[in-house]
Amino acid sequence: MTETAFRNGRIVLPGEVIAGDVLVRNGAIAAIDHRGPGHSGVDLDGDWLVPGLVELHTDHLEGHYAPRPRVRWNPVAAVQAHDAQIATSGITTVFDALRVGIDEDSKLEPHDMLTLAGAIEDSQRQGRLRAEHFIHLRCEVSAPDVVESFAAFEGDPRVRIASLMDHTPGQRQFTSLDAFRVYYQGKSGMSDAELEDLIARRQAQAEQASGVNRLAIAEMAQARGIVLASHDDATEDHVAEALAHGVTLAEFPTTHAAAAASQAAGLSVLMGAPNIVRGGSHSGNIAAGDLVAAGLLDVLSSDYFPFSLIHATFIVGLAEGGIGLPGAVAMVTSNPAKVAGLDDRGAIAEHKRADLVQVRVHDHVPVVRAVWREGVRVV
Repeated sequence: MTETAFRNGRIVLPGEVIAGDVLVRNGAIAAIDHRGPGHSGVDLDGDWLVPGLVELHTDHLEGHYAPRPRVRWNPVAAVQAHDAQIATSGITTVFDALRVGIDEDSKLEPHDMLTLAGAIEDSQRQGRLRAEHFIHLRCEVSAPDVVESFAAFEGDPRVRIASLMDHTPGQRQFTSLDAFRVYYQGKSGMSDAELEDLIARRQAQAEQASGVNRLAIAEMAQARGIVLASHDDATEDHVAEALAHGVTLAEFPTTHAAAAASQAAGLSVLMGAPNIVRGGSHSGNIAAGDLVAAGLLDVLSSDYFPFSLIHATFIVGLAEGGIGLPGAVAMVTSNPAKVAGLDDRGAIAEHKRADLVQVRVHDHVPVVRAVWREGVRVV
């Protein structure tokens, strides 16, 4: 039997913050004591103690695997580098987002995604990783190869979430073609004529394939018990379509109306933590902070910047007149854990996994001082 006491901390519990102690036994939380300052065990020195963060949607791994054009890093080393940044951001459970359905201008191929999935599995099995990793398949339904690519993951038990995405210009994330032009030309350097040709091709491709592929992926996901997410819903019709396909998670709704309709229908609403940190959407859509204020945000995701998750938590949680730290912490712990069906973690509560993060705030920016996964220190 292994036993560790965490003392002298500000413990963020569901619904309240206490000055007290947490006793961990054999990787699980055994007791929570309100006695206040103690003298033995792990001295938290007055820092916050929060549950390990649960990240549902990050495509951060791709940048480690393909850091430059035509460069492919050792996939196991890429996973380890990604994992290190995840863990030092306080994330103890992560759903690595791998794309299926490849855009014509993508620098990655379907076999790259299978390579990364294999590296995740191998690294987890060999105990190389600090966080626990699962897989989230980002399904670009307008791509001709999306159903075939999704089927290639059929035997992978780490696949727990799939999102139905359609980045066709002129709708959803890019309702404004002008916004798409600014974003895409800045990324690709295309001329005006080249970009207009790409827009026309993608719109024609989506008209032919998106509806059929969306339904096929939804049916395959439901048959395998995979949590299904919509992506970039902009209208109430989009939300109705998502519900018809069995979606339970609304990722990155682009309008207040879509977020409100999603939550009213019982969907969990997820937004990007970078949106909170930056104070708005980089593509001109609804600000996540506005959804927090309206009570329409359930889950935060780091998306493309791992540290943004803990950063946004303390921005929201310590804001004067806001939802408070327990409410903000729930958005990155218990709420996403519930969405993913992981009822063994996500809160500092008896019998839950001892996934814990010690945090101190300096100049409004959190410092992750230590991380434990199932009671074992990993950072």
